Amino acid sequence: MPEVRVPAFAKINLRLEVLGKRPDNFHELRTIFQTISLKDELRFRSTRKPGIELRILGNATLRSEPIEKNLVYRAVDAVKGEVGIVAGVSIELRKAIPAGRGMGGGSSDAAAALIGYLRLIRKQLPRERLFVIAAGLGADVPFFLEGGRALGIGKGDEIYPLPDIPKRHLLVVSPQAIRVPTPDAYRWLNAPQLTNSAGNPKLYGFCALAWSLQGGPLLNDFEEAVFQQHPRLAEIKRDLLQKGATEALLAGSGSAVFGVFPSPAKARRAAVGFPLDQTFVCETVSRDSYRRLIRSFRVG
Repeated sequence: MPEVRVPAFAKINLRLEVLGKRPDNFHELRTIFQTISLKDELRFRSTRKPGIELRILGNATLRSEPIEKNLVYRAVDAVKGEVGIVAGVSIELRKAIPAGRGMGGGSSDAAAALIGYLRLIRKQLPRERLFVIAAGLGADVPFFLEGGRALGIGKGDEIYPLPDIPKRHLLVVSPQAIRVPTPDAYRWLNAPQLTNSAGNPKLYGFCALAWSLQGGPLLNDFEEAVFQQHPRLAEIKRDLLQKGATEALLAGSGSAVFGVFPSPAKARRAAVGFPLDQTFVCETVSRDSYRRLIRSFRVG
């Protein structure tokens, strides 16, 4: 039977600002997403047996959890219900993006599952309907349908494309023993209640940066609170800067930390200085490249 293979790329947040807590208890965000070349891979095959089979390689924790909770399973199940497909599917998820590190691995896998499964069954959904399904799976899943550099507002699920910036070479450091659940990060942040006051300089400053073709300086409102709970992460950031990174930042709500380097060679040399952690030398992926890579399905 033919096999469809789809990559699922990680992301970083070049800017992540928390404006406050909303009346519905969600947080109002302004963030700039950026896809990077670190990726998982999903493989799909049709089966005669009904149902969804999911095999996970490269992450024992995910493999031990009920598959019905996995975002890949939920994404495919949502599409099956939408288009009325009864035939079964076998999915192999090959993990490389570390879980619980702020790089959107689960959300990217979910978006790749939507795209890949539709390709397997040779069906299409209206673009807006696909975005609705994606948003129902997770706040940043819609971003991974398009990739590149994008603005996220609201809960981070309202996504708008931004001009791509020049390619950046990255070293991502993922500490083996530290995982930061997103609800914990928000609790530590203790953001104030959102107000409707006009003339918010933080908001206008963010608007100016969003239009910039250079991207502006990196910033993450979670850093101070997360670093207080996990000083090791602040140490990793300092080490990245000392080893030649021009900038460094906590990835999302953590626990990965990334540095921007002048070249891949300098990033690789710096990686040697983190022998106890997982390290990934990678680069930013533009929207055009993302679309080409995510939609150039390999069929075996």
